[in-house]
Amino acid sequence: MTHRPDVVIVGGGVVGVCTAYALVERGVRTTLLERGEVCSGASFGNGGWILASLSMPIPGPGVIRHALPWLLDLESPLYIKPRPSLELARWLWRFRACCNSAAKLRSFRLRRALALASLERHAELAKIDGVESGFAQRGILMAFASQAALRDAARDVALLEAEGGIARALSPEALRARIPALTTQLAGGFEFPVDAHLRPDTFVRSLAREAERRGLAIERDTEVLEIEWSRRAPIRFHTTRGSFTADEGVLAAGAWTAELARKIGVRLPIEPAKGYSVSVDRPDDYPDLPVSLNEAEVVVTPMGSRLRFAGTLELAGLDMRVSMRRVGAIRRAVRTYLPGLPSPVREEIWRGLRPLSPDDLPILGRPAGTSGLIVASGHGMDGMALGPITGELIAQLALGEAPRFDLAPFSPERF
Repeated sequence: MTHRPDVVIVGGGVVGVCTAYALVERGVRTTLLERGEVCSGASFGNGGWILASLSMPIPGPGVIRHALPWLLDLESPLYIKPRPSLELARWLWRFRACCNSAAKLRSFRLRRALALASLERHAELAKIDGVESGFAQRGILMAFASQAALRDAARDVALLEAEGGIARALSPEALRARIPALTTQLAGGFEFPVDAHLRPDTFVRSLAREAERRGLAIERDTEVLEIEWSRRAPIRFHTTRGSFTADEGVLAAGAWTAELARKIGVRLPIEPAKGYSVSVDRPDDYPDLPVSLNEAEVVVTPMGSRLRFAGTLELAGLDMRVSMRRVGAIRRAVRTYLPGLPSPVREEIWRGLRPLSPDDLPILGRPAGTSGLIVASGHGMDGMALGPITGELIAQLALGEAPRFDLAPFSPERF
């Protein structure tokens, strides 16, 4: 059986769902294909941060030098699993080219502009009846154990302030006044008052339900096997549950987007970046305020009755195995920075693959030589933060409207 919607979106994570909502909000007949359940991938267990302030890209001056001791350390914040992969080698070469001051400044400005727009959209979506997200714009804290790390962050904060952003320096005592469970062995920190956090799975799933109420067709447990495309015919997705044809197809499948694109000869430099989180019962007296444990690269986010610790970045391909040593590194960071937390009674361990581009900017737009195909991926660790604005931009592109932002810096052809 062949179905004929106007737009077919592949991927039921935050980017796919936000795009679907933006389309059905405009009255566009839309079908979303998800190989599992909505929000069952990287969107489910992330840190839930909507960080618009210190939205620094991963590549930058000195990153490679500082990260070299980590690269082969299985318990480090950044780990690259040794494997023979030409795609990984190409990706790392492009990443290296972005590790300079000019690229960092350009990327920071682009990321911050998108994040601020997305933060506004998150606030709007949170007000819609039926959309539950736990969205709370109470700011975000960053805590530093060493003076050296604090000085490095101060340079980024100065850049933020030069761009019009707001940050407040906090003493160790001020940090502990906000989060009493923090250790006394801190060098200091910063507060970013405009930022927000939410419950990722609650947001994505409730937005999907609202989109369904407005007409979105969601095909769950539907895996795309082949993509058929030509200049003379609409794009067709052959799946485990039939074929779906549309005037426009959107690839928003996260870390699997590159694999899908290769089916029609499109090469995208997206590397799966595995992240982990550990969720526990939230103590009654723990404040509703997220904090970054900076040197450990772990973020702590209150989510209703739960408290989530998320972090690490592992480049291991499409490997979904759980490394308990990396989980252990998150646990140790929490014990070090938050000794005042009680031992958890029960834990939920999660891992997921985030789609990371070499310059840590999303890949948005039409690949050269294609028609009726749009890519919406490469958001790295910022999918939850940038999902709403991405949905708006992709909807505008699919409808032939002028996108709110110039998409040239995010084009699939920039690499």
